[in-house]
Amino acid sequence: MYVQKRALAARFFCRSSGRLPFIVLFLTLFTVTTQAQRPQRPGLQNIPGAGALLGGGGGGGRSGGGGPFKDSLLHRTGMEDSATILYRYLDTSRFLFLDSSVNDFTKRWPIAWTSIFLGNTGSASRSLLFSPRFQPGWDHGMHAYDAYTLQENQVRFYNTTRPFTELSYVLGSRAEQNIGVLHTQNIRYNWNFSFRYNLMNAPGIFRNQLTNHNNYLFNTWYTSPNRRYNAFFYAGASRLAASENGGLRNLALLDSVPSFSDRFNIPANFGGNAFSSSNFLNNTVNTGNRYNTSSVLLRQSYDLGKKDSVVTDSATTYLFYPRLRFQHTFRYNRYSFEYADSRVDEESYRRFYGLAGLPGTYGIRDAWQAVTHEAAVYQFPDIKNQLQFLKVAAGYQRLQADFGLNESAFTNLYVNGEYRNKTRNRKWDMELTGTLFAAGAYAGDYQVLASLKRVIGARLGSLALSFENVNRTPSFVHDDRSNFKVFNRGNTNFGKENSTRLSGVYELPAQRLQLAASYYLLSNFTYFKSFTESVQEATLFNVLQVQGQKQFRLNRYWNWYAEIFLQQATANAPVNLPLLLTRQRLAYEGRFFKNLNLSTGLELRYHTPYKADGYSPVLGQFFLQNDTLIRNRPDIAAFFHVRIRSWYLFVRGENLNTLQFNPAFGFLRNNFATPLQPTPGLFLRFGIYWGFVN
Repeated sequence: MYVQKRALAARFFCRSSGRLPFIVLFLTLFTVTTQAQRPQRPGLQNIPGAGALLGGGGGGGRSGGGGPFKDSLLHRTGMEDSATILYRYLDTSRFLFLDSSVNDFTKRWPIAWTSIFLGNTGSASRSLLFSPRFQPGWDHGMHAYDAYTLQENQVRFYNTTRPFTELSYVLGSRAEQNIGVLHTQNIRYNWNFSFRYNLMNAPGIFRNQLTNHNNYLFNTWYTSPNRRYNAFFYAGASRLAASENGGLRNLALLDSVPSFSDRFNIPANFGGNAFSSSNFLNNTVNTGNRYNTSSVLLRQSYDLGKKDSVVTDSATTYLFYPRLRFQHTFRYNRYSFEYADSRVDEESYRRFYGLAGLPGTYGIRDAWQAVTHEAAVYQFPDIKNQLQFLKVAAGYQRLQADFGLNESAFTNLYVNGEYRNKTRNRKWDMELTGTLFAAGAYAGDYQVLASLKRVIGARLGSLALSFENVNRTPSFVHDDRSNFKVFNRGNTNFGKENSTRLSGVYELPAQRLQLAASYYLLSNFTYFKSFTESVQEATLFNVLQVQGQKQFRLNRYWNWYAEIFLQQATANAPVNLPLLLTRQRLAYEGRFFKNLNLSTGLELRYHTPYKADGYSPVLGQFFLQNDTLIRNRPDIAAFFHVRIRSWYLFVRGENLNTLQFNPAFGFLRNNFATPLQPTPGLFLRFGIYWGFVN
């Protein structure tokens, strides 16, 4: 009964009688589903691994849930038009529910509020917070468009009592369009599949800013009826196309009105006078970057342990408690990074890159294939606490490069160990993990992580402390063998980077308060210092980062959400950071009538003046610059977010801060993302998300 009450309390109500044609296509492609997903009794006991929600988790949660149901046990519950929808991520068995909140737009948007982008949705972005890479081993180094690709740790494996579909459509100024489709359903109670597609198309406010991104993902999760065998599989691909204009040629033209009130008329450094189509099917990038990635993963595991069952008046729920787990993971990744220009402007290439005599078309490209096999063994010391486990693993990785000539191939062998324990009273949570590249091209790379969390009490909250140290080879974009190292080959005698992070987080849920601090210590930090050149800083330096978040309830309906970051690096450190970064939201919100959830108000984002990084379009890299100080107005947006049953709608007016009265009235006082790239003026967005049960 307790399990059933938890499930019923968390139900996601989304009734609809509609059927969409593409669902018929899914059922055709996966003919096994024609056996029909049987109606299931409500409650988490029907969901494989759902015991993790109540006490499982980590590497292998309690495998609660029964075997195949008997028809004689099925009966109507009155909830046949609703669905219980849960999901988990690959490396944890803790289940989560879909987020139905409406007060934070960025939860549904690819660009975090702590990041900036180059003036158009889908363009290169980076975080305003100091965030070095803590990943040992091989890394391609092309991360300017990571916000628009789905990473492995973001793939959701669903389990739902009924088929569920969510459609989304977001329309912005200048014909910006974002389309999303998500469908998930259980083929049987122990087998789920889901499909996701996203399209982002934005012609841009300024010249030669077109972006056209496509993301595809299919994944499935199967658990055997006896709970011993698990299989996770996903296949995904991203096709990213982004024009690069290199910024404006003459920034003074921003103040020249009315001639340049239409920002598209201002000449840009790259791309010439390229025409920008507002057709969302247009993906023609004449000057810019095309990044294509694809990933396939198959993880299989088999458990040895103890069987058990729980008998109630109407059903028998079969349980399984693993003691030993054998696991194999196969990964295949393919990457292609290309910069191409079919409209070469020799003046700009000479000015920024020192290139002359280029042909009418110019381009560079790197491509990679990576195959990884990893074998792991888990041991669960306490059969009554599946959140405690010990893991040992070993992996083999083969990398094959395609640079056009002199193709490289190399291998890596690594070992991994992990101990994780969340105590049965849930007051202590500890984790210790380490990875070492023992042999191969990246031998000597390693990562060590230790974390400890203590729940002090309901009134006093919790405190978490962590330590992480990484020794890593600089990303391959700094290597002479990369085509993106075309401008300064021969200066890559770089040593391994060493980065340390000490952090602490204090949470006080009763007061809606979170305080955090991180201290970074880095040596051999590798970075780009110009449009063409990468260097390594041998001097040890540190960065301190402090964070605070607090929700103030002003009265029954008014809430003030305050988020503040403070950052400071040692003198002469090769990083430029805003001292203060903050977001303040004042919202009128609440639940009105029976099914209307409303949040409306103003949002302000501000960072103190600093020497913002420049951007090299050919290399696709942000670089350190110390010449131009950027002083931006606070970004101000007005928002209206509302949820009615399973409909989520929002209207946003962004960049209200760009309003000016002289020399002409309009939203023409642009902020800057880099010294040459301004952000848009007034930008309107309207969006709708519709989730429904089939």
